[in-house]
Amino acid sequence: MILTPETASRFMRIALGHVGREYPHKLDHVMNTDADVLPPRALHPAFHGSFDWHSCVHGWWTLLTLRRLHTDLPEAAMVRERADETFAEDKLAAELAYLDRPNAGGFERPYGWGWLLYLHLEASRHADRPWAARLEPLARAFAARLGHYLGILTYPIRTGTHFNSSFALTLALEWADAFDGELAAKIRARAAAWFGKDEDCQAWEPGGDEFLSSALSEALLMRRSLGDAAFAEWFALFLPRLAERLPASLFTPAHVSDRSDGKIAHLDGLNLSRAWAWRQLAPAIGGGEGGGNARAIAIDAAERHLEAAMAHVEGDYMGEHWLASFALLALLAAPEPAG
Repeated sequence: MILTPETASRFMRIALGHVGREYPHKLDHVMNTDADVLPPRALHPAFHGSFDWHSCVHGWWTLLTLRRLHTDLPEAAMVRERADETFAEDKLAAELAYLDRPNAGGFERPYGWGWLLYLHLEASRHADRPWAARLEPLARAFAARLGHYLGILTYPIRTGTHFNSSFALTLALEWADAFDGELAAKIRARAAAWFGKDEDCQAWEPGGDEFLSSALSEALLMRRSLGDAAFAEWFALFLPRLAERLPASLFTPAHVSDRSDGKIAHLDGLNLSRAWAWRQLAPAIGGGEGGGNARAIAIDAAERHLEAAMAHVEGDYMGEHWLASFALLALLAAPEPAG
């Protein structure tokens, strides 16, 4: 399964339909006085759509990415116009000012932080527009918060929801490699300290409302953090029974019983994020004796998870406001040709 112009057009239409939709909305907002009781559009002039702040941010990542890859589609012009309006200096200044409010230190930590950095990285690839320059102060503010957080977070958070450490750091590391070498070094150091000695992962997942695989998110961060040779050695100990497709949970798409329930609908995201992770991991586990089989197993797992979720990217707003981003991650990680 690959990204086609038809799919790109569909995903852009989906995202354009929700990045400016204010309600329903779930705020991550600490109120200090009555004056803080404000609607989303007042609190977050740029990112008040898509049900919640982080979904709006990665909805914009989806739109900018597709605009770059499919410039000739009619929707690409709509993305440009909407982005020019959204990434206005005054709106982004208000987003930055929000971070200085009392009790705002934990706002969107760490999931939204990772996605905002990833959005800025994508914006930097659009040289014809001023979006990256306007987003950079906000990105730098979140990078500074992340650097501090890594210094005080003694233990990683492994749950497969927004608090997961590995997923946010995987996104942030790609940004840091381009913009902040000191932060990149901190991320690699924490990844090694937290996960470097993990072996024989049991993969007790998924939880009932998880959209990330704790095991595969960790593995993906380690692949980004280590060189290919070191990662292959680490991964062989981390999932030593891969050839037997064990733990079975990592090879079995999750069942979604009710897509109108926002938490249960997370499981469609789990299937998509696993597909992304397996596709990203496959090339790095394809070397050595038996490696070709391991690569094929990983690709097969990716495709089965992708097929389980792609039909449900739209239909109910509880999934529609965010799933296209995870589907796009998976599609952009299409398997590389065998060497």
